[in-house]
Amino acid sequence: MQKALSGIRVIDMTHNQAGPACAQILAWLGAEVIKLEEPGKGDIARAQAGDQLFFLSFNANKRGLTLNLKSDEGKALFKQLIEKSDVLLENFSPGALDRLALGYDVLKEINPGLIYATIKGFGTYGPHSDFKSFEPIAQAMGGAMSVTGFPENPPTFTWPSIGDSGTGMHMVIGILAALQQRHATGKGQVVEVAMQDAVVNLIRISLREHQRRGEAMPRGGNQLGKNIPASTFPCSPGGSNDYVYILAQQHMWADFAAAIGRPELAQDPKFDTPEARWENREEITDIIEAWTLRHTKFEAMEALAAAGIPCGACQDTAEVLADPHLVAREMIVDLDYPAYGDFQTVGCPIKLSDSPAEITRPPELGEHTEAILGELCGVSPEDVTRMKGDGVV
Repeated sequence: MQKALSGIRVIDMTHNQAGPACAQILAWLGAEVIKLEEPGKGDIARAQAGDQLFFLSFNANKRGLTLNLKSDEGKALFKQLIEKSDVLLENFSPGALDRLALGYDVLKEINPGLIYATIKGFGTYGPHSDFKSFEPIAQAMGGAMSVTGFPENPPTFTWPSIGDSGTGMHMVIGILAALQQRHATGKGQVVEVAMQDAVVNLIRISLREHQRRGEAMPRGGNQLGKNIPASTFPCSPGGSNDYVYILAQQHMWADFAAAIGRPELAQDPKFDTPEARWENREEITDIIEAWTLRHTKFEAMEALAAAGIPCGACQDTAEVLADPHLVAREMIVDLDYPAYGDFQTVGCPIKLSDSPAEITRPPELGEHTEAILGELCGVSPEDVTRMKGDGVV
């Protein structure tokens, strides 16, 4: 089946999460993504936690190639690949490819249409451009940690990877925009996304609250503004994840009150407006909790959803992996990796009606080296064998 990005070739030189997550989305959408790794070592993530699951989470649908870019022969082959590719994606430390004489100024002479996509912690310019970053650093510097958690506790790291995968998603958009512009101009360009920038873009609501208050936004825990109800409520049987999040807007208040068996609350002047509920929030919270504690989080969710009230059970990771809704939408899929065996992973969240994503397993280190160099560089199997002995591939 023709895919949305069929015909686009991406050289993915990235490590860890931000770059690989970006390249995986492009691969899911049909681009040919070649995972280029150092011989004998590969992506740093291959060795994390000792079981490769981190690597497997971000490298589906790619082909594997090893190439030593410090060797003259490796550089020559790399340049041949660039000549026949559309996108180069890298997240090395600033200046790393320039020191190998493989920076954008060199590569654009080989392929003027190349999209040179670079991910950095703080970008390639600005006072912090030489600083290194990981997910928690991006969250800290982007302001996300300062608004996450409860006010009596320290700034809190959030496990959803807004710094890494969030940067990767921004980069996907940038690459697609540059490819679209190339249709008109025939020219490639540099696309840069900094992790700090991506986090700042994702917390713009918090910045808006700062502008309203004229002071730093405080941590508010699970409470969404002054809306009641708009928080987590405990459910039966009372475990650490037995909570449901409920958010009922003013026009839903009467339906919500009826759904929890207290229709009279809709007419009670202590609770009939958002301001009144906030003023009497301890009393109304106790009333709501008395209802939720009589139900499991899934029972509460089903009852409120039936009444048109936005709500969701606070699922733990085991429940997410087994969620029948996510399985039905192919967001949780089963794959087999030779060195690991069967494992579950996340599917493509972008659903295209004419070219749905098909998830295939990540490549083993250098798995497709012979095939790729044969197809794109005219290298014979015998030469690949020789180059393996020489440490080129």
